[in-house]
Amino acid sequence: MDESSVTLREVMLRDGLQNIPEFISTDVKIELFRLIAASGIRNMEITSFVNPKAVPQFQDAARMAQAVLQMKPEGVEVSALVPNLKGAQNALESGMRNLGFVMSVSESHNINNVRRTTAESIDELKKILDLKENYPDLNIRVGMATVFGCPFEGKIKPRVTLNFIRRFYDLGLRDISLADTVGFGNPKEVKETCALCLTEFPDVTFSIHLHNTRGLGLANSLAAYETGIRLHDGAIGGLGGCPFAPGAKGNTSTEDLIFMFEEMDVKTGVNLEELMETSRYFKMVKNNVCYSSSILEVGVPVPQGAITKDGSEQKWSI
Repeated sequence: MDESSVTLREVMLRDGLQNIPEFISTDVKIELFRLIAASGIRNMEITSFVNPKAVPQFQDAARMAQAVLQMKPEGVEVSALVPNLKGAQNALESGMRNLGFVMSVSESHNINNVRRTTAESIDELKKILDLKENYPDLNIRVGMATVFGCPFEGKIKPRVTLNFIRRFYDLGLRDISLADTVGFGNPKEVKETCALCLTEFPDVTFSIHLHNTRGLGLANSLAAYETGIRLHDGAIGGLGGCPFAPGAKGNTSTEDLIFMFEEMDVKTGVNLEELMETSRYFKMVKNNVCYSSSILEVGVPVPQGAITKDGSEQKWSI
């Protein structure tokens, strides 16, 4: 990838919606997908194959996957989150081939989130990898939650993360996402951990998934970019949060990420104005949704015109 560009993976349709208790209709989700794709986003996580009793928002995962796969434009990559073998099987039967397997590096959060120990999750991952015998085009990304901190156990040492990555690496996996699930990380920690990962596993494609719980989402994303990570997750409007992590708030806003990178001459390939049509549409559908995005709140800078002391443009007086 060009050093002066980044790829943004839009996770609104999965992470962004999972904390909304009211079911968002599949037709609305499909329209959201269409609007996101029209803006130039070329990577999206579109749903989650989880137990609908645990997360009712994704009771339509199969229908959503099938609809998106029928309509997705060429060059757009779509994936779905799965926490276990059953979820992976359901996703594959729905036509999905890019799966994001999620597990936490924190034992406590993994038990609370997916009802398994980390050892049990790795056993599930091995079973999912065995499915390649029947689905040779299956691609697995491991999403490592709570890399920078856990609401139950506190800070996570980088060596814990590296030990898990080594196990995934030995299983043949080369696509790994580092997630700050509850927004514990700071730029120094993010930079140090990402640098360690890239140095020890140079042939792994690392991505970063950050939550803006304490206002450091953009700063942490920039820190990850400066270490060499070029695939960044974001959610439109800063929506999202883990239902099983106390205090979890939304993702870093995709709009804010685009503005930051483009202002730095780092190309995203996304038309920001067109992307904002997505948030406007969703606001009409669900008018009580609360966004957390500076760009949506105040817009991009627009010069109002020069002010001269004696000219008609004067806006002030003493």
